[in-house]
Amino acid sequence: MSLFPPDIISAAEAIIRDFTAAGPMVSTAESCTGGLIAGALTEISGSSAVVDRGFVTYTNTAKIELLGVQEQTLLQFGAVSEETARQMAYGALFRSRAAIAVAVTGIAGPGGGSAEKPVGLVHLAAKSRSGALIHRKMLYGDIGRGEVRLATVRTALEMVHSLLAG
Repeated sequence: MSLFPPDIISAAEAIIRDFTAAGPMVSTAESCTGGLIAGALTEISGSSAVVDRGFVTYTNTAKIELLGVQEQTLLQFGAVSEETARQMAYGALFRSRAAIAVAVTGIAGPGGGSAEKPVGLVHLAAKSRSGALIHRKMLYGDIGRGEVRLATVRTALEMVHSLLAG
């Protein structure tokens, strides 16, 4: 029995299979998902060949200390922003042995949203050492905390896989 739904397990299995064959490793930098992306990947047997490390940086202080997110970025754009997600991905990539890093920051709810940044807003960034960068701004809506988090895991895994393929 898995902790994750079948579609997430299938996506994680594809990453572990394809990354094992190709050789690169992955790191994660997670805020609103609290480690679920790394958890989904490590749910798969053989993941130690692919998953280098995961950073759970729920607070701004953790983002600064562990990932090198600039304090000015957080002050100017906020924790839930494209700029922060990009810096998180960059920090996870260069503070690991991974070839690809994925980062997520968002508002899972049920509280914490605003008119500018509603519940269900998530910024994701995936970066490779070759320089490729993907950013996605997702507006999942107020679909429930668990569903926002699982939807974010799905999107993050797809982004990681697309960087390997691209």
